[in-house]
Amino acid sequence: MQSVQDIAAAIVAREGGYVNDPDDPGGATNFGVTIGTMRRLGLDLDGDGRVTAEDVKRLSRGQATEIFIKHYFEGPGIASLPEALQPSVFDMYVNAGGNAVRILQRMLTRMGFPCAVDGAIGPQTAGAAKAAAAKAPDHIADAYGIERRNYYYRLADRRPASRKYARRRDGGKGGWIVRAEEFISPKYHLSEAEHRARVAQWG
Repeated sequence: MQSVQDIAAAIVAREGGYVNDPDDPGGATNFGVTIGTMRRLGLDLDGDGRVTAEDVKRLSRGQATEIFIKHYFEGPGIASLPEALQPSVFDMYVNAGGNAVRILQRMLTRMGFPCAVDGAIGPQTAGAAKAAAAKAPDHIADAYGIERRNYYYRLADRRPASRKYARRRDGGKGGWIVRAEEFISPKYHLSEAEHRARVAQWG
């Protein structure tokens, strides 16, 4: 099992440096930390009394790692989930907030371990996750990773501006899909042909 610090460092590396993509609802982002998060936390790094894109640019890799551990792992209670699920749920929480937990809750309910789909990890969700992991210890992480991948495809179905994150310009797998499949066993990865068939409707 990777340490939380190692998982967080990998997320920071995966997220990359500063970007301010107009198609990304998160706005200015550095190492995966959005300007919205920095404003919520009051991270005025240049001391001018405001949290702006300039503060986002000043954020260090170490600061991003600390933010993720405190506010995206410890805060939501991801430590209460089975170890097999923690890396992927943590990574997805950074990427999608409470939707990371809703994806898990819907999956657990379909598996026969019902829990409220509220985006919060409480005793009910943690218990359902542990029961599901005990029943399918070799498959629970893959199942969640596949649910993540499906979530990204469905999001891009609904929001054309987001399709560039799921499909490269040459038609191959975009960053979202590659990211999800980092947490899925290779035998469950989509082939390039399967991916292209899935996104063909996008034109």
